[in-house]
Amino acid sequence: MAFKLTERIRALLRADAHGVLDALEEKSLLLKQHLRDAELELLQKRARVGALADEESRLRDELGRQEALVAALDEDVRMALAGGKEELARFAVRRLLPERRELEQRRASLEDVGQTLDKLRRRLEEQEGAYPELVQRARARLAEARQGEATPDRLDLGADLPEEEVELELLRRRGAAAGGQA
Repeated sequence: MAFKLTERIRALLRADAHGVLDALEEKSLLLKQHLRDAELELLQKRARVGALADEESRLRDELGRQEALVAALDEDVRMALAGGKEELARFAVRRLLPERRELEQRRASLEDVGQTLDKLRRRLEEQEGAYPELVQRARARLAEARQGEATPDRLDLGADLPEEEVELELLRRRGAAAGGQA
């Protein structure tokens, strides 16, 4: 009877230990997934910043053309009035007024894009600054979890590899993938 009781207790402890290891593995996987999600978010923000910067540049170009057109139409109105050509001045004013409205709309659009771009750049800068610390903290947690789960009956492939070596290999592969896309 005592033998059966100790066997049951041993079995329960073994099952509990395996449950703890499973929970640690799950937490490690979740932590790694969160790191991947954070990196993906940074990449998406960088792409958004690039797209907004392109949009801002395009709007600046359009604004320059619009300003030149409005200046030319202003000059046409001035010359027509100076030459006593009332009908010609009216014609130029009819062309000038819609162009001025469009010019103001473009200025407002450019200002909106500029403000959005500034906010996004600041946010990205903050997150890029915090990301290395997040990675370090995650690595520390993963290392703690690995130490806690190290048992002789578990096969831990790659545990003897330094994290830096793994990171270098990932950077090489990302560089090769980026080079293939260009």
